[in-house]
Amino acid sequence: MPVPTTPLLAADVIIELHDRPGRPIVLIERKHEPLGWALPGGFVDVGESVENAVVREAIEETNLEVSLTALLGVYSDPQRDPRGHTVSVVYVASAAGDPVAMDDAAAVRVYDPANLPKQLAFDHAQILEDYRAYRKTGKTPDPAPVDVVRPIA
Repeated sequence: MPVPTTPLLAADVIIELHDRPGRPIVLIERKHEPLGWALPGGFVDVGESVENAVVREAIEETNLEVSLTALLGVYSDPQRDPRGHTVSVVYVASAAGDPVAMDDAAAVRVYDPANLPKQLAFDHAQILEDYRAYRKTGKTPDPAPVDVVRPIA
């Protein structure tokens, strides 16, 4: 049986700094294409859980140890990543301390969620919009509408 071709799997994290007033969040400036500000995250390794991948990526890119607090959602639009079809599982996490740009991060900054940079990579503007709604209501976003093609009976 041939191995199916499937989308790549990524894990991204919205890190809330609980030791600062207003719980600001951490964004990284990407070193590699596509450039722009982004959530810390990256690809899930074979044999690794998504949860472990997101914790690993947070440490590798920001030097922050995070505690996962919520699953915000799964983002799977085939056009969300210009490098190819990539599905991202996005978590909200809590951390304390000062982030440091490491690994694939050219820079790291702390932002008020209401005042984010304009140049965001991937679909992170949409993800952060969903996050701001989650932060206000405590509810995760509804799944995207499904466009299902059903076979003719």
